[in-house]
Amino acid sequence: MTSTLTPPSVDRAASARAGSVPRRRTRLLALPEVRWAVAATALFLLALPLQLAGAPAWTWGTLYALSYATGGWEPGWEGLKALKDRTLDVDLLMVVAALGAASIGQVMDGALLIVIFATSGALEALATARTADSVRGLLDLAPATAARLAPDGTEQAVAVGELVVGDTILVRPGERVGADGRVLDGASEVDQASITGEPLPAAKQPGDEVFAGTLNGTGALRVRVERDASDSVIARIVRMVEEASETKAPTQLFIEKVEQRYSLGMVAATLAVFGVPLAFGEEFSEALLRAMTFMIVASPCAVVLATMPPLLSAIANAGRHGVLVKSAVVMERLGEVDTVALDKTGTLTEGTSRVVDVRPLAARGLDEDEVLTLAAAAEHPSEHPLARAVVDAARERRLDLPAAHDFTSAPGVGVRAVVQGRTVEVGAPARLLADPDSAVVQLAEECEESGRTAVLVVVDGTPVGVLGIADRLRPDAATTVAALTTLTGSAPLLLTGDNPRAAAHLAAEAGIEDVRAGLLPQDKMGAVQELQGAGRKVLVVGDGVNDAPALAAAHIGVAMGRAGSDLALETADAVIVRDELAAVPTTVALSRRARKLVTQNLVIAGVFIAGLVTWDLLGTLPLPLGVAGHEGSTVLVGLNGLRLLRDSAWQRAAAEGTG
Repeated sequence: MTSTLTPPSVDRAASARAGSVPRRRTRLLALPEVRWAVAATALFLLALPLQLAGAPAWTWGTLYALSYATGGWEPGWEGLKALKDRTLDVDLLMVVAALGAASIGQVMDGALLIVIFATSGALEALATARTADSVRGLLDLAPATAARLAPDGTEQAVAVGELVVGDTILVRPGERVGADGRVLDGASEVDQASITGEPLPAAKQPGDEVFAGTLNGTGALRVRVERDASDSVIARIVRMVEEASETKAPTQLFIEKVEQRYSLGMVAATLAVFGVPLAFGEEFSEALLRAMTFMIVASPCAVVLATMPPLLSAIANAGRHGVLVKSAVVMERLGEVDTVALDKTGTLTEGTSRVVDVRPLAARGLDEDEVLTLAAAAEHPSEHPLARAVVDAARERRLDLPAAHDFTSAPGVGVRAVVQGRTVEVGAPARLLADPDSAVVQLAEECEESGRTAVLVVVDGTPVGVLGIADRLRPDAATTVAALTTLTGSAPLLLTGDNPRAAAHLAAEAGIEDVRAGLLPQDKMGAVQELQGAGRKVLVVGDGVNDAPALAAAHIGVAMGRAGSDLALETADAVIVRDELAAVPTTVALSRRARKLVTQNLVIAGVFIAGLVTWDLLGTLPLPLGVAGHEGSTVLVGLNGLRLLRDSAWQRAAAEGTG
């Protein structure tokens, strides 16, 4: 079947663009958590200068009260609902501590505590919403309608949801495939990188499988639908990402792991500090003051800040060096990984096809530059990725390309053009060789065995050479693999949808021995789950839609930012913005340094809390001194954590990451 069908009168500009996931963005202020946090912060910032300037107490006091209400009502309400279920969390405890601080005159301290917790909740809500946006947007990869063919050959535009197994659809050049199915008639090349991660379009002919949402090339295809829309590969990717995100066990920071016991213990102790002296005749005001002092000095503010500054400083430092780590929990988890799984195309490689080998046939009398010049001249009018690679290679060698005439392109075969009076054909060896020549076949096989795509150049019906095209390994790939091996104690593995031969060759260059090729998205996620089921904490590095389920299921998912799909960027826990693969082991090493500082800070905070509590229980701790000791410990652990903001911390982490 030819590709000369008359296209329908629709604007197909959007569908012809490269296949990134359409963006559906939840507006920032559409989230109630963000609105309440912004309001609480604004009120606090209005009240603080008034208080410091000595304004009447009713002015700044009213603003602080409103800050308490806007920022504290939601965590307080959630805490009360948890209390109804017989659980007690730190959020409710912080609200109570803030109110307790206000009751004894420490209004600003309590308001600051409220603002910190409200902002944290807003950031968590925003991260959740953005991930959900990207998952929903993935469904837009599949077109809304498809051209269904009736038995009599008439065509009808229908919603893809109405297609049923057995229907036949027509996919024109430049359109996206409307459903998973199998080609009945026609030939084309389909860009299915969103599903398999393969860097080059796949040639399709009768009997080959195609996937919904993939982009058709220059040929027209008749496709028999083999799966319902709800069971397509794209729909299954959406479900896998959602399920993996929901079932991924949340790793909590230290204070969250002990919050239930700590909260119950602190409440019980505060009541005892208030009730026992009162029962023995102490005045009500003195008992209340002692209890409130106890609540303030025993509150886990220093413990929370002992945990957060090192992690947030590490996040800021990583951000300055092109690594976006999305939360403190992620930074903590990065230091726990003991296994790394890497994607191939766009992760270990640059994601761009390049001519890496030009092999002329000696008996034909042409050298490398002459073969490349003829091939590039013939390919120049083509938009195929292989054609661009050939033309770019000629330009890199500064070769002058003669004009090509009578250009034709056959999907899955190659191109033909007249160059300087000679007919030049460039394409797949198996399709261009009517009578296989042993020398040509040997060159092509040698090229493919080395993991490259072989492209044959034929002049006036005679083969003159073979071009080897491959996706080039990143310059820092081998050193990164070695660094990750040193850091984690185990060599990384390669998970790719590309063919086994190309994957094995590239893995050998990078120093990877465990290669799993030909994987669909569910296979990648299954491999990650298998490793984690064996007790491993897996870090997955990828960039495509097909990597998203594995990124979501992994202990930590890291996306390459420059060419990464929207879904991968949103699903991942961290993003390498500058596409520097070597930043991965450096960030892991930085996380481990942050975890060591967290341990130091927890010891410091614990010593201060224990000392102040003991003083309050066994003696009479003056409230100002208690507040000073409590705030002093907070400042001390905060400053200790801020050490990771310095550039030298990143440099030391880089040195650790390279072993």
